[in-house]
Amino acid sequence: MPQSLDALIADFEAGKSAALARAVSIVENHRAGYDQLMTRLHPNIGRARRLGITGPPGAGKSTVTNLIVQSLRRDGCRVGVIAVDPTSPFTGGALLGDRVRMESVALDPGVYIRSMATRGSLGGLSARTAEVADVLDAFGFDRIIIETVGVGQTELDVARTADTTVVVLVPESGDSIQTLKAGVMEIADIFVVNKGDRPGADRLRNDIELMLGLRRGSTSANIPAHHGVSLKTFNPIRVAREAAKNADPAQWTPPVLGTIASRGEGIDLLLAAVDRHFRYLEESGGLKGRRRSRLRNQVTEVVSERVRSRLWGDSGTVAWLEGQLDRLESGEATPFSVADELLRRSGPLLTGVGA
Repeated sequence: MPQSLDALIADFEAGKSAALARAVSIVENHRAGYDQLMTRLHPNIGRARRLGITGPPGAGKSTVTNLIVQSLRRDGCRVGVIAVDPTSPFTGGALLGDRVRMESVALDPGVYIRSMATRGSLGGLSARTAEVADVLDAFGFDRIIIETVGVGQTELDVARTADTTVVVLVPESGDSIQTLKAGVMEIADIFVVNKGDRPGADRLRNDIELMLGLRRGSTSANIPAHHGVSLKTFNPIRVAREAAKNADPAQWTPPVLGTIASRGEGIDLLLAAVDRHFRYLEESGGLKGRRRSRLRNQVTEVVSERVRSRLWGDSGTVAWLEGQLDRLESGEATPFSVADELLRRSGPLLTGVGA
């Protein structure tokens, strides 16, 4: 390891905030030695709880995040926040304005806020978010909050990065069908209907609970196995609501909570639900499963990145591919046959054997 990185790690382990900021920059931008840095930090990763906050633009995610941080700080937790903002497809720039919205906690020495741009990533997070979260974890933060860019129905990377995922919705999110499409429904561990004082908030909560009851099979589990069941006495919304309150180690039904973040209302209930979900994960073995899945994903991403870098950074490979275009154009070869041949001839390049 370069001597400068060795000194950086010494300062990092001593808890110096400047070393943390520098380490985050090295990892975020994949500067020279970042992989060696992550190797040294890896034994200290896995202690922090990771909370993902996602939802459509304008749902109040930053306000909710700010209130969560304030509450966690009152409980004595050190909190790291990764706030992701969109990158302009025209200029490549990003406003990175979440720090402004969290001004009340930005100067707290027990809080570290890192704004990151998506840089073209389409999953609602920056491509380096998971690695930066690992750096914050290794530094000793008790809680790491990952706030995504305003997302739609498929930008769901946060579910792979966090232990608990909170989906924040508002009555203006669209009609119930638009809101409850499969992607968003499947990643949420907790639903929050923010701006609950606005018209339509109660209806949205009911719609979500209805869909949860149907999806989880809560309805059929509570219907007696005989004819003559009166649907008038059966309320799937109530069934889903009651299931969300039960501490069943075999199944988690996401609670649907209401907040008015502008007034600070509902945040205590949200944090209680987050704690309850974490206990459920510990007792059910889901926490270990999620974290092992996260490690698996990181390995596959590193492999994919290194394969791309070694292949397309090699001038001989690029020249060989250019030489195959005539065969492709004439129909003598297909993209699939050329790809297979490229992988066969690139074995030593990819593995480093004989390089």
